[in-house]
Amino acid sequence: MINQPLIDKALATIITKGEIPGLVATAADQSGVIYSSAFGKRDATMPARMTEDSVFRIASMTKAITGAAAMQMVEQGKLSLDQPAREILPFLNDTRVLEGFGTGGVPVMRPPRGEITLRNLLTHTSGFVYDTWNGNMQRFAQLTGLPAARTGKLAALSAPLGFDPGERWEYGIGIDIAGRMVEVASGLDLESYFQRHICGPLGMADTTFVERPEWGTRVATVHARQPDGSFELVAAPPGPVTDREFFAGGGGLFSTAGDYLRFLRALMGGGELDGARILRPETVALMAENHMGALNVLPMKTFNPAMSNDVELFPGMPKKWGLTFLINTQDVPGRRKAGSLAWAGINNTYYWLDPVRKVAGVFMTQILPFADKVVLDALDAFEAAVYESLA
Repeated sequence: MINQPLIDKALATIITKGEIPGLVATAADQSGVIYSSAFGKRDATMPARMTEDSVFRIASMTKAITGAAAMQMVEQGKLSLDQPAREILPFLNDTRVLEGFGTGGVPVMRPPRGEITLRNLLTHTSGFVYDTWNGNMQRFAQLTGLPAARTGKLAALSAPLGFDPGERWEYGIGIDIAGRMVEVASGLDLESYFQRHICGPLGMADTTFVERPEWGTRVATVHARQPDGSFELVAAPPGPVTDREFFAGGGGLFSTAGDYLRFLRALMGGGELDGARILRPETVALMAENHMGALNVLPMKTFNPAMSNDVELFPGMPKKWGLTFLINTQDVPGRRKAGSLAWAGINNTYYWLDPVRKVAGVFMTQILPFADKVVLDALDAFEAAVYESLA
């Protein structure tokens, strides 16, 4: 039996100290949900308590769901992992590598050496990068007015590469482009595709790209940690995009901790949950393998400190990338086993899936910048308490 008081104590202490405004944490094993609880407030300035059904902006936790959609397309033969992506998205014929800036700050570009494939889009080895962690791309976006993927403008996907496909790992917009491949291959926008083929079948009722009026105050507020440790509220983003040209598969979903845990439980069950199958067992196993060969995941140096700290999860440990997942190559003492799958969202939401111990967890906050040390310590404490209670 799970030791709920042990886990509650680990999390309640953090809230009592005022180090995190509010959080929701949940975990499951093969038998089902073994822990779920909420602590603190949805908004540090308001009396409403955080609840287990609070809705979070999960940002890059969207990526794993997009990866599952892409692999459904692979199962159906509509996409292939090693097919040139430009055969599905002809605009990629015009993609160039940004080498730097010449006289007068003019971008210096050249054709890429090698093809962009779905495999390297899903593993962040395609050459596409994020301007949050890449100074050249930040400068390029400022010079050219390149829109962000979250705007829903297809022009966002015309970004140059930061390096040649397959050369190294760098976090970027590759999964936004993979999501666009799903849209083209399926004939559905990504929101419709998710609802029909993943969220609907799995009963993920609150997982969507489109904010719903009926959620009301269930939507948790994003907070920005200040240098003194206090919090300021982050202004709510503008209303729904009405002239959207695509849905960004790299980020943008709203979800709840419980919904996301259902997705992880489906993966833990070999692609099936409660009689609904979204992927074949062999496909789930394939997604969990190292797909970057001898390359390693590299530290992420921030160029936008308001959005992200420098990022290196499990420092000192070699890390690989599967088909949308970070993979730790060594056991973490008292916690996840080697070969576990994980990632996060920029507002400090996190998940892990341990296929050896058959344990999955979701840890949701709404705090900027990303890789907040207090949140990471709280995540570690939660995970350790889960494993200790299962020992």
